Amino acid sequence: MIIPALDLIDGAVVRLHQGDYGQQRDYGRDPLPRLQAYQEQGATVLHLVDLTGAKDPTARQIPLLRKLLAGVRVPVQVGGGVRSEQDVEALLSAGATRVVVGSTAVSDPEKVQGWFQRFGADALVLALDVRIDDEGQKQVAVSGWQETSGTTLEQLVERFIPFGLKHVLCTDISRDGTLKGSNVTLYQEICARFPQVAFQASGGIGGLDDIAALRGSGVSGVIVGRALLEGKFTVAEAIACWQNG
Repeated sequence: MIIPALDLIDGAVVRLHQGDYGQQRDYGRDPLPRLQAYQEQGATVLHLVDLTGAKDPTARQIPLLRKLLAGVRVPVQVGGGVRSEQDVEALLSAGATRVVVGSTAVSDPEKVQGWFQRFGADALVLALDVRIDDEGQKQVAVSGWQETSGTTLEQLVERFIPFGLKHVLCTDISRDGTLKGSNVTLYQEICARFPQVAFQASGGIGGLDDIAALRGSGVSGVIVGRALLEGKFTVAEAIACWQNG
């Protein structure tokens, strides 16, 4: 499926280049009409990142998120600086269908395993940012991509399989926000190794060819952000391309 994504800072729709708050591009203060348009064009899942909350969890945009989630009929997965059980609870009670958990799953896996036991695997998405090193190892990066964790993607997924892991959003961070295409080989390898997990590909989608390239990779979803904001194609075109495989 195609999963349209919006990143939000203080109510505005933005994109960061390579996760850098210093390289921010604004796309207006109209997130709800955008989400509704994505839904009308056929999106069956939407993705929101609260970048204000990611930077400062006390500033999480809960009122805005509640309004956005109430304004659409389709499931929405929401992330951005989820560090505690209370954060998960707050987003679920605001209307999120799934909560996206990033660095905390890497830095404190035992804590996040507890969330799986409490909220269920369907309510959580692990967002794992990967940097491929010179040996071809899929190193998981943390802290807004500034550092690698010393853990590989495979090791981390294996830690959560016993807890029922279902959803993993995997970003090759060298591609994110670049419109240069996805790392198809990465997704082929991990989908073949963990067929029980629904992987979402993220990063680098610049045109319909990039979506077509992922069709046989095994991923269950493709996150599309900047390309939609810049009018490279529509959600309807992306869905048609994905389904024509």
